[in-house]
Amino acid sequence: MKLNYNYDGNIACRRILEDHLEKLNIEYQILDLGQIEILEDVPIPVFEELQTALNRYSIHIINNPKGQLIQQIKDAIVEIIYQKDKFPSTTISQYLSEKLNFRYGYLTNIFSEHTYTSIENFIIIQKIERAKKLILDEELSLTDISYELNYSSVAYLSTQFKKVTGLTPSMFKRIVDKRRKLSDKIA
Repeated sequence: MKLNYNYDGNIACRRILEDHLEKLNIEYQILDLGQIEILEDVPIPVFEELQTALNRYSIHIINNPKGQLIQQIKDAIVEIIYQKDKFPSTTISQYLSEKLNFRYGYLTNIFSEHTYTSIENFIIIQKIERAKKLILDEELSLTDISYELNYSSVAYLSTQFKKVTGLTPSMFKRIVDKRRKLSDKIA
């Protein structure tokens, strides 16, 4: 039997964290995306067990301040892109500066230095990943998707989509549809 599935990575990650923290009887409070406050002293062996368990899911505890800041930048961008009501009425650069309390120039330098890409490229990649998911859901038109992702036009979305994936959104949808039909015939 073949199963198709869909998931929200943020929710999945949160559930994994909750399950392991509860299993180890660690008191915690979930703060923001990517942040949990541990409300008690955790013995080193228990903390190491938590780290090992989370590493199996490619969830890593970040111990250095720059790494934490980079993760906060990524989390803020993902939050904006996946929650339409979070799109700032100002520019994303101003939003990030205000949310993280750093000048945008500093944020871009740190981000580029450690990820080898720019914040702008990261935003584009995240928007295209979101567009792919929305296309796969088949509930929205390309016009609706471009609006949802705050693009000025369908043409602009299509141009960025092709730069990132090598395919137009229409070609991507046709390929996915063909694969679905083939898998339905096989199953």
